[in-house]
Amino acid sequence: MTTGPVSAAEAAVAERSSRRTALVFGSTGFIGRWLVVELVAQGVPVIAAVRTQASGETLRRWLGAHGVDTGVEFIEADFQAADLGVDDAALAGTTEIHNLAGAFRFGMPEQEAYDGNVVTGRRIVELAARLPRRPRVVHVSGYRVGSHGDTVLTGEARAAAYRRLGAYEASKIEADGVVKQTATELGVPYTIVNPSTVSGHSGTGESEQQIGLAATVRDLWQGRLAALPGNAETFVPVVTIDYLAKFMALVPTLDETRGKSYWVLDDDTPGLREMLTLIGRHYRVREPRLSLPVGVIRKLPRGLTKADPETLSFLDSARYPTAEAQELAVRHGLVQPETVPALLRWADYLAAHRFGAVRPGDPVRRFIDVAGTRTFSLGNPDADTVVLPPLPLNADSWAEIANAFPDDLQVVDLPGLGLSSGDVSNWTRWLEDLLAHRPSVHLIGHSIGAAYALEYAANHPDKLSRLTLVAPAFLQPRAGALARSRLVATLWLRRTSPESLAARLLGDKDLAPKLTSSVQDLRRPTTARRIANLLHHGANPTRRAALAQTLATYPGRVHLITGEQDPLTPAATAAFQNTLTTIPNAGHYPQLTHPTELLRHLTSATAAL
Repeated sequence: MTTGPVSAAEAAVAERSSRRTALVFGSTGFIGRWLVVELVAQGVPVIAAVRTQASGETLRRWLGAHGVDTGVEFIEADFQAADLGVDDAALAGTTEIHNLAGAFRFGMPEQEAYDGNVVTGRRIVELAARLPRRPRVVHVSGYRVGSHGDTVLTGEARAAAYRRLGAYEASKIEADGVVKQTATELGVPYTIVNPSTVSGHSGTGESEQQIGLAATVRDLWQGRLAALPGNAETFVPVVTIDYLAKFMALVPTLDETRGKSYWVLDDDTPGLREMLTLIGRHYRVREPRLSLPVGVIRKLPRGLTKADPETLSFLDSARYPTAEAQELAVRHGLVQPETVPALLRWADYLAAHRFGAVRPGDPVRRFIDVAGTRTFSLGNPDADTVVLPPLPLNADSWAEIANAFPDDLQVVDLPGLGLSSGDVSNWTRWLEDLLAHRPSVHLIGHSIGAAYALEYAANHPDKLSRLTLVAPAFLQPRAGALARSRLVATLWLRRTSPESLAARLLGDKDLAPKLTSSVQDLRRPTTARRIANLLHHGANPTRRAALAQTLATYPGRVHLITGEQDPLTPAATAAFQNTLTTIPNAGHYPQLTHPTELLRHLTSATAAL
């Protein structure tokens, strides 16, 4: 096989990697996983220390999904044991140990934080001292931790730090000093890496970390951020996970980094207020106009601010000594990704994966631009089969079908609903733009989605290979007077719980977990009101009659799928001349109550095209 020329930097990496074996503690965590990916990409054999066989299998699957199938050995470690429960002889070839293990949680008891961060850090250095090759220890501390200097906390100073900063940050400061002191006493080479808040992958935004800044972004997305914290000078720097992993993989290969601490963060990170404003505008949500200084937030009741006291110490205007890390990175070919685009990809990933509620994997979740509308898409955006979901649910209500569908399938949240921005005023242009690049499409409309699918089909009959209408509300009995009331519907939808919604829509409150995400979306500002308006509009007799007439004159192939407990009106049944399928015992939402049967009918229809 012929390859292109190898750069001097790539050749240097390959040469260094040929002599390395890396042991990674904390390999199942956010940073640890990506570090393993980077080390393997550089040809470094990796030993991943995991707590249990189950966590090792989870990591193995994650690595496989990220292109890592070989090059990683798994061992189990016991962090309660003085020797970490590992076989020193099996680790004799280790040349570097990366310590990312520890306890990362605000509100921890002091002993838990001390054991997780301080004791674990010391034991890992002691392990390095026992190994024959005296591996370099790369210890991950933190950008604020490193700014406290090299003092080992003792006595009253230690107690004061835990009181003032909280158990997490104080234990990290203590661990930083203990690791340095222990390494010096035992003659173990070490390097300290002090990263800032770690955001997602610069290319995809992928991130599974949901505390700290990510939690603030979540509150902004959900309309629960009443005020911007801090002032115009407040600085909460970030660094992308892929850049951090590359930097960590670099430092143990260089003699010049022994005994040094490096602050790894993006100095171009916007101030916190500007950052949240940028993300809010990107999300197309209303950003708060009020700002609260940190001192004021500290004095307000926590029940009002929803702010964990431990997080407030991170809100300051301090800058950090990054020059040495930046100079080292540039000299070895590492360049920080462009700041704002990487931030916005991270914000998109967080929202698309519902801030950790949905695990990454198939079907692909992303935001796409459709006719200027920020649109949530589930599945392949170029698929030949497209689903428009029902009210008052979202695209995620079709996730089980999308995951099992044998061909490419795309489900989208309609403008102004689910995770999508926009409103009903541009639905026609939005749908035309959504489907414009596809030469032929099987369009599936569910409930209100059926109405808009039919209108599109009538205007573009040459674009559709098939039209499937699932529970088309305009052919079914009108909703009752209370359901048609915009005020009543708005209030009920805004306050409903997954259990109440499941009982009303599915007849079984045990199916509530399938509606959790839809209820979360209903809590977002204006969503419940939009849905109530759409329900009212859809029940209009004139509109229902117009849609029925459009269906009667549509020249293409149509497949109607209804539930036995959610039938068409007798007149609609008598008038319909195409394929009509009834799913026994199903209601208006068969994708949730009878997914297997619905999938069978959809795929048989697709195969027949």
